[in-house]
Amino acid sequence: MILAGLGNPGVRYEKTRHNIGFMVIDLIAERWGRPHFGSKFHSLVALAEPSFASGRQVLLKPQTFMNLSGDALAPALAFYKLGPDEVLVLHDELDLPLGRVQLKQGGGAGGHNGLKSIAERLGTPNFLRLRLGIGRPDADFKGDIASFVLESAPPSDAPIIEKMVEAAAVAVEEVLRVGFSQAMNHVNRRS
Repeated sequence: MILAGLGNPGVRYEKTRHNIGFMVIDLIAERWGRPHFGSKFHSLVALAEPSFASGRQVLLKPQTFMNLSGDALAPALAFYKLGPDEVLVLHDELDLPLGRVQLKQGGGAGGHNGLKSIAERLGTPNFLRLRLGIGRPDADFKGDIASFVLESAPPSDAPIIEKMVEAAAVAVEEVLRVGFSQAMNHVNRRS
């Protein structure tokens, strides 16, 4: 399976809401023995073999910038000869409250340009998703949605984000242990 955490490359974006997918991949890599990330498919890629799952898992962080995430994911799927149902995309989600973790199969992009790019390049929206709730800006927020997702969350949100990243790593591990459908029932009910 390919585990693709979405985000934007570079120090400027490192701690932004849009990079939550990268944060989860980093935690997973840490939990799975810190596999080496190399450059391939316009991405940072590592192969890991967690003890609880059969076979190698591909950890992928596209370096194409969010809006072109499909340009990284499509060649990776082709190289590993995997279908859309064998990729789990980890992404920030405005339509979930901050801290909520939810598994979903398929669906629209909901204004998320990374998901839109992936659906276009794969030729289908029917890939697996792990949605990471960042919530919507408050009514007093001065700016547009793009500026909201591209800024760091306030320090008061840090403990919630940390717990969400941990819960997301556990959810990914559950998908690998018991399969997507069963994990979705557990994760979505818990969250």
